[in-house]
Amino acid sequence: MKKIVFVTVIVFSSYALQAQIHADFGVKGGLNIANFKIENTSSPDSKIAVHLGALAHFHFAENWAIQPELVYSAQGAKQTISGVEYKEKLHYINIPAMIQYMTGSGFRLQTGPQLGILVSAKSKAGDSESNANDMYDTFDFAWAFGAGYVTNSGIGIDARYNRGVASIIDDHGSFASEKIMIWQIGLYYQFKVSSMNTRHIK
Repeated sequence: MKKIVFVTVIVFSSYALQAQIHADFGVKGGLNIANFKIENTSSPDSKIAVHLGALAHFHFAENWAIQPELVYSAQGAKQTISGVEYKEKLHYINIPAMIQYMTGSGFRLQTGPQLGILVSAKSKAGDSESNANDMYDTFDFAWAFGAGYVTNSGIGIDARYNRGVASIIDDHGSFASEKIMIWQIGLYYQFKVSSMNTRHIK
């Protein structure tokens, strides 16, 4: 599964970069509601964090586009046990490649694969914090689903659900399978908006 998702990301991104099609560029940022899905046990509490990055919006048909992105994303989870708060603080560079269907009224539906590269990981128990890089795999693989809306001015809103498809720790001894799950809501700004996006907006 990891290889399939990785190849899909590379193929989509390469196509977008090489194709002779119109491109709109932009920046984005917003909130993450991050958590883990842990095998055979209840999930911990969600952790509120942020994401920030850049995007390239490539049109390849009247109502279709591909949007590769480069995004810093703070992720993880937290849980209180016997009065002690435990936090997993993960920092990723995520590279989603979203296929988007544009309605022509500014609304977009989107889905696509995402490759995550772990930058750092820390575990915190109460006031004590330790390096946790060795606990987690370098790469995370997810599939994203979402919707968005862009105005004629280039300001847009984006909502997504990123579901991990590969465990981030399943190769480490007796640890259970653990996958990242994230709800995202944010704003973005496209420096130039093609009429394909908003041709029916008045």
